Amino acid sequence: MITEPQLKELLDFKAPHLMLSVYLNTDPSLGNAESYKLRLRNLLKNINLPEDNEAVNQFINNEHNWAGRSLAIFSCKDRDFFESFTLQVPVKDLVHVSERPSVRPLTNVLENYGRYGVILVDKQGARLFHFHLGELQEQEGFLGEMVKKVKRGSASSFPGRRGGTAGRTRAQDELVERNMRDTANFAVSFFEENKIRRILIGGSDDNIAMFLNYLPKSWQSLIVGTFAMGMNASHGEVLDKALEIGLHSEMKREIHLVNDLITSAKKMNNAVLGLEDTLAAVNDNKVGTLVIAEDYHTPGYRCAQHGLMATRDIALCEDEIEAVSDVVDLVIGAVLMHGGEVEVVHTDTPLLAEGSIGAYLRY
Repeated sequence: MITEPQLKELLDFKAPHLMLSVYLNTDPSLGNAESYKLRLRNLLKNINLPEDNEAVNQFINNEHNWAGRSLAIFSCKDRDFFESFTLQVPVKDLVHVSERPSVRPLTNVLENYGRYGVILVDKQGARLFHFHLGELQEQEGFLGEMVKKVKRGSASSFPGRRGGTAGRTRAQDELVERNMRDTANFAVSFFEENKIRRILIGGSDDNIAMFLNYLPKSWQSLIVGTFAMGMNASHGEVLDKALEIGLHSEMKREIHLVNDLITSAKKMNNAVLGLEDTLAAVNDNKVGTLVIAEDYHTPGYRCAQHGLMATRDIALCEDEIEAVSDVVDLVIGAVLMHGGEVEVVHTDTPLLAEGSIGAYLRY
């Protein structure tokens, strides 16, 4: 698993010449270790970095244990640099050669699968999970007071009190409400401690609705879905449901994000579309959030001294500029290095018709 500090370390790295970035989908549904190795050999067969190719193959054949659903490898023999990360979520196969690591798939994984909070609730308590990049990071439970079932129609339990059933039912309801309130408070502490960015809630419809009454509005805004599930569900069942609902919710969010970006850009409301205008905004350090289609790559030019970028061989500054094989990856790195955010969206969004790239501006 990769952490955000490790991602920053990759962003800071620059090879003296070229380096190799490899992403390999190792989902068990796609085959076994031998079939993964064959796919990797096919990916590397046209890459003219023999020492890095050898380092990757040595790792695959002798060190990697094939756990997880995907693998990211970064190699630069010129600097004796080699990093590998096993991921529990799938990524597309990719080989990239440049002077910097290709981090786009990792930013996509961090955005789509990072810091999920899942809570299963019933009338007595809750189970809480923190999943990050498809891995269970932490689990806690909260148990309130036992809620005893009452057989309706009998008032004999409370002699001398009118409507014994009503009294017992009212006490039961008050106990459930107290449990739900305490559960919500416990959940908020759990979400805050783990810096949760998305929340999923499981349980019966009634229990979910009651829990939401006590969850603060600020946390309700992070809820991406609810689902029916019993309190005894396994970690794997909870994770599978979280990934399923989370991915569906992410697709809907991406469509809304892209449509809003397009509208804002056409109204000239602190947003731009297309590579030319986006590069200009990046060069001026105006980009707050970069939005980019996941498969978008294009060559360009850059001033190595100042980092300025362009689509054509033009004078960016007084220093000489150089051709680069993929200016888009450099844009991603520049935005992240300056504190901006990157949203990698699927290609089946309206962004494709608008140049596959755009940005919300800081000002």
